Amino acid sequence: MKKTLVSALTTALVVGAASTTFAAANPFSDVPADHWAYDAVSQLAADGVIEGYGDTTFKGNRNITRYEMAQMVAKAMAKNTSGADKALVDKLAAEFAEELNNLGVRVANLERNADMVKWNGKAEYTYKYDKFKGNGVSSRSDQDGTLLLRLEPSAEVNEHWHVKARLDANINAGTDSATANKDNHVTLDRIWAQGDYGKFQVKLGRFAQINSDTIADTTFTGAELSYGTDIKGIVGVGRINKDKLLSEIDAPNLRKAGTYQYVGVSYKSGKYTGNLAWHHIKARNGAFTYKNDGKTTEQMNIIVEDDAYRFDKNIGVKGFYAYNNNADIEKKAGRAELDYKGAQKENKGTWGAWVAYSHLGKNAMIANPWDATKPGEKGWEIGVNYTPFKNIVTTLRYGKNKNITKTANAADKSDRFFGRVEFFF
Repeated sequence: MKKTLVSALTTALVVGAASTTFAAANPFSDVPADHWAYDAVSQLAADGVIEGYGDTTFKGNRNITRYEMAQMVAKAMAKNTSGADKALVDKLAAEFAEELNNLGVRVANLERNADMVKWNGKAEYTYKYDKFKGNGVSSRSDQDGTLLLRLEPSAEVNEHWHVKARLDANINAGTDSATANKDNHVTLDRIWAQGDYGKFQVKLGRFAQINSDTIADTTFTGAELSYGTDIKGIVGVGRINKDKLLSEIDAPNLRKAGTYQYVGVSYKSGKYTGNLAWHHIKARNGAFTYKNDGKTTEQMNIIVEDDAYRFDKNIGVKGFYAYNNNADIEKKAGRAELDYKGAQKENKGTWGAWVAYSHLGKNAMIANPWDATKPGEKGWEIGVNYTPFKNIVTTLRYGKNKNITKTANAADKSDRFFGRVEFFF
């Protein structure tokens, strides 16, 4: 019995030593060289999805262990590929599922933690020049320019929830004195938690509401629920700061404008997209001053529709119309725009041009998203944008406008020049 045990132990040691010697001579022997996985991994390496071994190469002429293969597959899975590459990654993951499960805690968690917080953002320089005339007035407003640094982090909570934010740092490039620098500021403009469950999405916190690109370029604090894809319904409830509103509020001590709700529906079909929405604001303990026969109201009810249609990859049209049912003056706003091509920040040399006509009654708007024509004006705009280098976009706009707000001793015409360069990262 003892001799048998000793023989068995000796045999095990010999085999183990032999195996160790063999592994040292040929350490990549577990996956045959003719296995289909090699071609798959070679393609992923060529596409930049897999970087290979520590020396950043993939040695396709050498056998490797299933352990090493699983490590490379785990890294590829962490990059969230799409299209043909995703199909290859999914096939590899199925083949090496057992090894991935064994490595999951150590390898997969390492990759996940590395990508839990992602940062995007941009730096931009903006210059504006206004020239006013008419009604006995001739003047100009020359702004030396503003600098903006915008950071947009996104942090993963779990597979359904993320926390997102926007941090803006603004600097007036034309002010150097300590007094003037009081205009320089850093703000946490947005922060919200977002849950995605298939077609259903929920937002909680401070974020941009619907129609932010037409009549409501601001944020509000509250909750938003949406459901759908090609046809989507959306509802939001919360509060908005009165200082964010274009319309005047007769309540100097009121910190908030009161409750804010919106309901909308969007539709996409082929080359067409359309949206219809209702915005309601109630100025509790205050009133909106719509200045017609001294009338005021606590309510703001705006209906807005915006539409866009692409004829082909080069030419498209878009526009919107908004109406405030509670206002007596400047209760309508709208814009029609014809677009040709368009600068793409990721593609050097791309460019675009557009021409538009706007009529922006300020009481039909919540906050202004436009640069060449301002609320209280109507006029024509022409513009161009161009990408001279990857992730750098330049924009020029010119607006020729007339005032629709009747104010004593104010110019009734204006020429507005707008220029911006953006650096995306």
